[in-house]
Amino acid sequence: MTWRIITAILCRLILNTARRFAYPFAPVLSRGLGVPLTAITSLIAVNQATAILGISFGPLADRFGYRRMMITGMGMLSLGMLAAGMFPFYYSVMTGLFLAGLGKSIYDPAIQAYVSRQVPYRKRGMVIGFLETSWAGSTLIGIPCVAILMNRLDWQAPFYVLGGLGLVGMFALVSLFPQNKRTKNAVVEKKTLWNAWPHLIANRSALGALGYAFFISVANDNLFVVYGAWLEQSFHVSIVVLGIGTGVIGLAELCGEGFTVLISDRIGLRRSIFAGLVLTIVNYALIPLYGQSLPIALIGIFLIFLTFEFMIVTSMSLCTEILPAHRATMMSAFYAAGGAGRVIGALMGGHIWLLGGIWLTGMMSAGITILALFSLMLGLTRTFHET
Repeated sequence: MTWRIITAILCRLILNTARRFAYPFAPVLSRGLGVPLTAITSLIAVNQATAILGISFGPLADRFGYRRMMITGMGMLSLGMLAAGMFPFYYSVMTGLFLAGLGKSIYDPAIQAYVSRQVPYRKRGMVIGFLETSWAGSTLIGIPCVAILMNRLDWQAPFYVLGGLGLVGMFALVSLFPQNKRTKNAVVEKKTLWNAWPHLIANRSALGALGYAFFISVANDNLFVVYGAWLEQSFHVSIVVLGIGTGVIGLAELCGEGFTVLISDRIGLRRSIFAGLVLTIVNYALIPLYGQSLPIALIGIFLIFLTFEFMIVTSMSLCTEILPAHRATMMSAFYAAGGAGRVIGALMGGHIWLLGGIWLTGMMSAGITILALFSLMLGLTRTFHET
C-alpha cells in the first residue's frame, strides 16, 4: 500500500504541475506562441473549467473502477502534453492544456475514492493529507523544474517532459494497482452510473459540502488573482520577489497539508475544518493590516494559504465519507463545485480590486468564506457518524 500511495502522489505531482505552470510562465508562452498575454489567460481559464466538466466522470469511476479512471487520467495528460509539444500552435496548446486539466479532473476523485476505500476513517485525514502534498510540491518542485527546462532548452521542453512522465506514471499505475475484484456489492456497482446523482442531490450533507467548496474557492481566487498586483503596487517589487511570493504560497500549502497529516485525525475532522474556516476568515479580514511592509505582507499571505490549505484538505477527508457508496461521484462533484467557484472568483477578483483595492478584496473574501461556514454548518446538522 505504501508504494501505491507514493506512486499516486508522484502522479498527482505531474498532473498538478501541468495544471499550474501556465500561471507564472504566461509571458513566456505568450512570446513562444506569438499571441497576446490575454490569449494565454484564456488558456488558463479553459484549463480551470475542466474541473466543472470532470463532474461527469465520478459516476464512471464508481461504475468501472477507480484504477481504470486513474490510468485514463494519466493517459489524457500524456496525450495533451505531447501534442502541445509536437505542435507548437495556439489551439494545439489549448487542446493540450484542456486534456491535461481533464485528466486531473478524472484522476483526482478516483484516487481519493480509492484511498478512502482502503484506509479506515480514523486514519483518512493523515493519508489524504499525504496525497495533497503533491499540490504544494507542484509549486516547490514542479514549477522550478519547468523554469529550468524553459531557461536551458525552450518553452516547449516542459510539455515533452510532462508528457513522458505521464506515460511513466500510467505504466506504474498499471503495474502497482491491482485489477478491481468483483465483490458481493457488484450489483450495487452496476447501478451506480445511474443512481449516483439522485443520491447526491437528496443528501443534505453532500449539498452543504458542495456549497462550502464553491464559496471557499470563490473567496480564495478573489484574492489569488490580484495578490501579485497588490505586492507590485504597494511595494514596487520585481519579478523575482513575485516569484518568492509564489514560493511562500507553496510553503504555506505544504505546511497546511502537514497539519492535516499531524492533527486533523486527532482532534476530529469537523473540528479541524471549522477551526480552519474561522482562522481563514480572520486572516482575510486582516489583509489591510498586512500591507504595512513587504515582510508582513508575505507573512500574511503565508498565513492565509496555510489556514486555507489545512481547511480544504481536511474537508476532502470528511467528504469521502458522506456518500460511501458513491465516493468518486461525491469527490468529482466537490472538485467541480470548487472549480466553478475558482472561475467566478477569478472573474470578479480584478473588478473588486479596481473598485476598492486590497481592503475590499479582503472583506469580500472574508464575507464569502462566512457563507461557506454557514453552508457547511447547515449541511452537517444531519450527517454520518465519525467512526
